[in-house]
Amino acid sequence: MYNLVVFGAPGSGKGTQSARLIDEYGLYHISTGELLRDHIARGTELGKIADSYISKGNLIPDQLMIDILDDTLANNPQTANGVIFDGFPRTIQQAEALNEMLGKRGSKVHAVVGLEVPEEELIDRLIKRGADSGRSDDNPETIKSRLDVYHNQTAPLRDFYTREGKYYGVKGSGNIDDIFAEIKDKLRPTRPNE
Repeated sequence: MYNLVVFGAPGSGKGTQSARLIDEYGLYHISTGELLRDHIARGTELGKIADSYISKGNLIPDQLMIDILDDTLANNPQTANGVIFDGFPRTIQQAEALNEMLGKRGSKVHAVVGLEVPEEELIDRLIKRGADSGRSDDNPETIKSRLDVYHNQTAPLRDFYTREGKYYGVKGSGNIDDIFAEIKDKLRPTRPNE
């Protein structure tokens, strides 16, 4: 089991690069954003609770997200080869809980890819994405709130994973193919049989 975390601010390209990593390594993709949007769209109880946080640009409570992920890992046999975690963890407490959850399964986080993009570019990308996709959380007010939350709560994960020797920073601006090539190059030492 080979587990990756794709890390970065909103709009940094996590979804784009995760899709390429899935194709390259045959891993199961867990996007917490997609899981939550699915629940919100279906109007589940979880979706209603999650929406009350997300619509304000806030993170949902750690335990709620951990329970969702634990259930996803337990009920999807495709996760046996490994997982790409896209959008999780977002806090140090979540990172510690992920280590514990994977440890119970005899596994761990092998590497964290950090997509590093200047703030002005992130804002431009998110506004364009909102215009193209109609995502309600890609508006200037919510974007500012999401970036503030990222800087205050999520950015400290970089130091957490650097201390664990698992953080691989990648410049997330420029050509998508070049970014992916750099990711693969940095991950090579962490991959079994490479």
